[in-house]
Amino acid sequence: MNVISFLETVDVDTGERQTLAEFDYLIEAPNWTRDGKRLIYNSGGLLYAFDIASCESAAIDTGKANRCNNDHVLSPDNARIAISDHSWPDGGSRISIVPLAGGEPTLVTQLAPSYLHGWSPDGSTLAYCAERNGQYDIYAIPVEGGGETRLTDTPGLDDGPEYSPDGRHIWFNSTRSGLMQVWRMNADGSEQTQMTFGESNSWFPHVSPDGRTVAHIVYRKGDVEPGDHPPNKHVEIRLMPSEGGVPRTLVQLFGGQGTINVNSWSPDSKRLAFVSYRLKA
Repeated sequence: MNVISFLETVDVDTGERQTLAEFDYLIEAPNWTRDGKRLIYNSGGLLYAFDIASCESAAIDTGKANRCNNDHVLSPDNARIAISDHSWPDGGSRISIVPLAGGEPTLVTQLAPSYLHGWSPDGSTLAYCAERNGQYDIYAIPVEGGGETRLTDTPGLDDGPEYSPDGRHIWFNSTRSGLMQVWRMNADGSEQTQMTFGESNSWFPHVSPDGRTVAHIVYRKGDVEPGDHPPNKHVEIRLMPSEGGVPRTLVQLFGGQGTINVNSWSPDSKRLAFVSYRLKA
């Protein structure tokens, strides 16, 4: 993709933005490590660890998984990272787990496509979006693999599932009400509740480590179809209380796909990491 990428952070109280690094190529979807020292992003099918102090990046060895997409999530103890990867004979996205220090992937989902978004705080379960029989829904599966559990079955696209820090809820986004909106359900799939109601398309809810705030990315109504989250659009990052309420705009930027696909809250809940873009001339 013919873009320049900017790895940024923003203070959620003041809105002050800081550019950490500029890349002459596409990077996506930073995860903040729980020690606050590194950001994990993907680029060119591989994962990289960006050291915030030195502003240097180092590749993470993911073995034969060399077609990683922007759906990657750190384990609660940060010893491992779960990835969505296309390096299979059929090219479908499947979920694997690799040591964060590097190593060969261990396959979790046998079926494709499966797009990872959440790891339960007790470390036992992954939540993901998957297409099965022509329908995209939210599923959960033990980290060791095995049978998957379907958590949603309402017509329309359900995507972006992420656990709350206490493990009680899964946040996700859904087109079931028309536009893409943020929803919340119990971890077992019960009590599915709409949480945003605006005239925009809201994607990828990310709950802060303190459990108080939810960040999500918003596309303007009419800029995209409700079920699409393309790159290179004028979008916003918005914040809302986790108990519900009117979201407020934190950042306006040029981005979209790749900006904030996975949870990128700092461990102290004071900042978000994200990627913005500029088209090359």
